[in-house]
Amino acid sequence: MVKLFAPNTRTEFVDLVCGGVSIVAASRRVGAAHPTGLRWWAQSGHMMTVSMGFVGGLADPAPSVEGPGRALGLAERGMIQMGLRNGLSYARIGALIGRDKSVVWREVKRNISADGVYYASVAHTKAHQSRRRPKVLKLLENEALCRLIEVWMDDGWSPKLISEMLVFHFPDEETMQVSHETIYRALYVQTRGSLRADLAEKLSMKRKQRVPHTADRTKNSPYKEAFKISERPAEVQDRAVPGHWEGDLIIGSGGTAIGTLVERSTRFTILLHLPGDHSAETVAEAMIREMGHLPDHLRRSITWDRGTELAHYGRIQTALETTLYFCDPHSPWQRGTNENTNRLLRFWFEKGTDLSTHTPEDLRQVAAKLNRRPRPTLNLETPANRLNQLLQTAA
Repeated sequence: MVKLFAPNTRTEFVDLVCGGVSIVAASRRVGAAHPTGLRWWAQSGHMMTVSMGFVGGLADPAPSVEGPGRALGLAERGMIQMGLRNGLSYARIGALIGRDKSVVWREVKRNISADGVYYASVAHTKAHQSRRRPKVLKLLENEALCRLIEVWMDDGWSPKLISEMLVFHFPDEETMQVSHETIYRALYVQTRGSLRADLAEKLSMKRKQRVPHTADRTKNSPYKEAFKISERPAEVQDRAVPGHWEGDLIIGSGGTAIGTLVERSTRFTILLHLPGDHSAETVAEAMIREMGHLPDHLRRSITWDRGTELAHYGRIQTALETTLYFCDPHSPWQRGTNENTNRLLRFWFEKGTDLSTHTPEDLRQVAAKLNRRPRPTLNLETPANRLNQLLQTAA
């Protein structure tokens, strides 16, 4: 004959064990057999016991009083338990304990038991033991993982991108996955990992804050008759149609510069070699030369800043059979794709350095590296692959 227990009997049993009472003693107190207690404990969210086995209590019970603080305390978890038993919503429970409903939702999801019940004492003890348990540092134990991270960082990859690509390449190997926060900690606190000490320098763009241009640059502007960015068709904004580009210059010391062009839908990048100067004549020749290799449907439009380097925009439009649009004054965010790409390019072309030392072949190699780099915005595909797909479709 199956013995029936009051609804709160199992909760009382779990609370006793979490408080340090042995499973045998807790079973006796609530009037349950030892095997029943073992089954209840296993279903509630099994935690470590003392060395004598299941007849002992928890090796490290949580203190009965904690908080209030950033972490949930036992009293708050008790309110969550009571609210769930009474059918309250996460939002209502959160309001009762002064927490956001998302905090309650995550707490319940993290600690729901095998029998589908939330036990406050189990959740509280788990949280306590998790905080005290020594964490295994993957970067101290996995040399292969460290070497792979170093290779990618040498190519200018960010810790965030590296973390995502580790999951992509090693979906079933947790030992080859690490969060970007762990990589940052290993870079700045060398005792937390075994990455090369000089890798921290790869993170710094060495960029100073931009100085706003206060002079009136609209007077005698060559762009009075040019198309404004507000006149661009909708297909440019939503990236639905390929062939729309954004461009700008990366400026170095002594007036040296490199031109950058980025296709909005694929993020494919073209670099313009500008020997000697970045005058309107030089930029126009470089742009016509490099973009002239593209098929017509991949040069529908170009959006540029209002710098004087594009004063010959009429000549560029005619030669490339495209349309040039210009941003509003002092509004670089209107070319967000190009601005983000220029930030990545600063890994190779540091601000304040002489950019004229880079040959056309150097620029091709850097562009190839960037175009082979997986992009989260492309679902971890590369700009080169996306562009090749467009070229094959056209062919």
